[in-house]
Amino acid sequence: MKFRLIALMAILALVVAACSSSDEEAAETTTVPPTTEAMAEEMTEDTIVDVAIAGEFNTLVAAVQAAGLVETLQGEGPFTVFAPTDEAFAALPEGTLESLLEDPEALAEILTYHVVSGEVLAADVVGLDAATTVQGSDISIEVVDGGVVLNGSSNVVATDVLASNGVVHVIDAVILPPAS
Repeated sequence: MKFRLIALMAILALVVAACSSSDEEAAETTTVPPTTEAMAEEMTEDTIVDVAIAGEFNTLVAAVQAAGLVETLQGEGPFTVFAPTDEAFAALPEGTLESLLEDPEALAEILTYHVVSGEVLAADVVGLDAATTVQGSDISIEVVDGGVVLNGSSNVVATDVLASNGVVHVIDAVILPPAS
């Protein structure tokens, strides 16, 4: 458990270091934050829920539990999850998270908007301009200055955290489905 947390922190440190390169370099090539083989091998026995529990995703885990989605995300998959960090949830307007935790149906709609059916690795994500979520709406995807941005506001900060039933990409903001 400690190894996984240390490995995730090391990846995030590499991402920060990689992102500190000049804008000129970033404009020349499209890159995705690096991952390590050791972490990928370690995570392949864990489900997406196990990966979230082992990482810095306490709020996401609580939300998945409140929405009744634990069994689904422990299921066979494969799934691709764009997982918001605890900081991403903390950045929501005051009272939003609390309201959502009291409304499992609305919470499930938002959480399933962060999930795409199938395993979509970072190398594939950079070639897409949109992906259809389990919720049913599309997420827009664009490469900006060498990084991946979802819906114009959420940056992918770590990629290809492999799980036995899919892959997790870490994002820095909660994305919301279009109003119905």
